[in-house]
Amino acid sequence: MKNWEQNLVSDGITVKQALERLNKIGIASNVLFVVDNQKVLKGSVTDGDIRRGLLNNADVRESVTAVMNKNCRRISKNVISTELLADFRKRGISTLPVVNATGQIVDILDLSFYKGIVPASAILMAGGRGERLLPLTKDTPKPLLPVNGKPIIEHNIDRLISFGVHDIYISINYLGNQIEERFGDGAEKGISINYIRETTPLGTIGSVSLGGPYTHDSILLMNSDLLTNIDFGDFYAEFQRSGADMAVATVAHHVDLPYAIMELSGDVVCSLREKPRYTYFANSGIYLFKKELLSFLPPKGFYNATDLMERVISEGKRLIHFPLLGYWLDIGRMNDYHKAQEDFKHIIF
Repeated sequence: MKNWEQNLVSDGITVKQALERLNKIGIASNVLFVVDNQKVLKGSVTDGDIRRGLLNNADVRESVTAVMNKNCRRISKNVISTELLADFRKRGISTLPVVNATGQIVDILDLSFYKGIVPASAILMAGGRGERLLPLTKDTPKPLLPVNGKPIIEHNIDRLISFGVHDIYISINYLGNQIEERFGDGAEKGISINYIRETTPLGTIGSVSLGGPYTHDSILLMNSDLLTNIDFGDFYAEFQRSGADMAVATVAHHVDLPYAIMELSGDVVCSLREKPRYTYFANSGIYLFKKELLSFLPPKGFYNATDLMERVISEGKRLIHFPLLGYWLDIGRMNDYHKAQEDFKHIIF
């Protein structure tokens, strides 16, 4: 949760001071978490806790610990999952503190905001020149072209944030300084953004070896010029469930043939298929893989994500595909860009 530390109060303040803090932060986040001087969680306080305390003859000049809920819900940073958060939502819990092994609060989750939790480091590839979108990209990098008034890449950053991804790297090259100036270190969005700077084009994944160290054991890599409402939570859950080393999100493409197709054995017709539809799954440019696969990347030089996929297969590791059932558009040409503007009016992102 952005600015989550505003919801922390010292165990040394009074009930009155806690009430004043609740009034200041407003109803959008109407709970405080009481901590000691090491930020160890002691309890929670809401308007209701204070009201019940006063009805039981508590004094507003007493310590807030007199009215706090000592058994407030919390979650360990090491066990956060989409399933656990869904369970908390069912129990009517909307604000949840995250604690480390020593009980210190390290984050507060607003469950009305998060769609799920994906414990991965994300890398957005944003170094291309976007030549097929000239003249729009003459002075503006393609990831900063607006869709519905917001840069394409920012739609992806915000979607990642909504799935709890706070560790983001952006690989930049062409006019990359504009992207860096736009997002800075990510503090404005309550996340961490680092930059991987290419000096020459290194393919769709080659620059990744120049970044890091990556915080999480899983890497989520995607092209920054995609407009999509992919469910990153489902993608990650399938990646974990399958025990795969790498997963690629795929988009279904259907080919409808207008004729009856004969299945043959030599010159003998075995059967007929009337106007069949064939379905093929195309690479969407969105991947999840174990961090250990970074050892497959060359320390420098041109390398594509498809090269990594082929290496995973040749090494006998497990590569799966995840059918992307939602919206996906690769904004590569001018007609794609115009389509994105129109589609945004009708698609839920």
